[in-house]
Amino acid sequence: MARTRVRTARLTSLVALTAGLPLLTGCGSEDASKPGDREATGHKPVVVVTTTWEGAFAKAAGAEDVTVIVPQSVHHAPDYEPKPSDLAAVAKADLVLYAPFEPYAAKIKEAAGSKAKLVEVGLDNDPAKAGAEVARLGALFGTKEAAAQFKERLDGEVAKLNGELKSAWPGGKSPSVVTQVFTGWAAGLAGATTVGTYGPEPVTPAQLAALSAKKPGFVLDNAHMSTGTVLPDTGAEQVKIVNYPGEDLDLLAVYRNAATELKKAMSGA
Repeated sequence: MARTRVRTARLTSLVALTAGLPLLTGCGSEDASKPGDREATGHKPVVVVTTTWEGAFAKAAGAEDVTVIVPQSVHHAPDYEPKPSDLAAVAKADLVLYAPFEPYAAKIKEAAGSKAKLVEVGLDNDPAKAGAEVARLGALFGTKEAAAQFKERLDGEVAKLNGELKSAWPGGKSPSVVTQVFTGWAAGLAGATTVGTYGPEPVTPAQLAALSAKKPGFVLDNAHMSTGTVLPDTGAEQVKIVNYPGEDLDLLAVYRNAATELKKAMSGA
C-alpha cells in the first residue's frame, strides 16, 4: 500500500511569491477536473488541504500527495492567517480542499490559480456522513477502490468501539448527554442518549437552565471550540472531544481517541 506523503507548507518571502505566482498558477494538472481520466491513467492528484481534518478525509479517499496548510499545533484553525508559502502551495495543486466555516477560504480560492479545482468538504465525523464524503472524494480523485476500502475499515472500527462503549455504560444504561453542535457524532459512537445541544456560541442563561433541567450525566465539549465549563454546578461530567486528526492524518484515530475519553468518563476514572 502506498504511503501518503504529508507536507506542511513553509514560509517563504513575499517577494519570491509575488514574482513566482504567475508561473505557479499554470502548474496545476490539466486533468484536475477529470477524475475519470485520472482513474484510467493511475494519476493521483496533488492535493492541498486547509487543515488535518480535510487532510484525513483526503487520505482516507486515496490521496497520496497531501499538503496541509494550517499546522496541527494551531488549536483553532479558523483563526489561522495564511502565509505566502501557503498560497504558493495552493497555486501548484491539482485540488484544494477547504471547509465553508474557514474565513480564509476566499483567499485560498483567489490564490488557487486557473488549473486548481476548489473542493468544499463537509467536515462531519458522523460515520455515515464521513463515509459518504470520503466516497465522494474518492470518485473525484479517481481512487474509488481506496475510498471503499476505507469505508469498510471505518464501519468495522465504529462497530467495535460502539460495542466496547456500550459495555462501559454506567449501570448498564445508555447515559444521557448534552453535546456541542460538532460533537454529536461522539454521542452516537457511545450509544448515548442526547438530551440537548449547545453552541457554537457560549451557553446563555436561558439555555443553561433548560439544559440543566435535563439532568445529563455528561457534556461532550468540542476541544477546538470550548467555551469553558458548560453546565457548572450540575454534576455533569464534561468530556473533551477532538475532531481534528493528528499530523499522520489518521481519521480512525479520532474515533479511537474519543472512545478512550468516553470510557474514562463513564468509568469514573
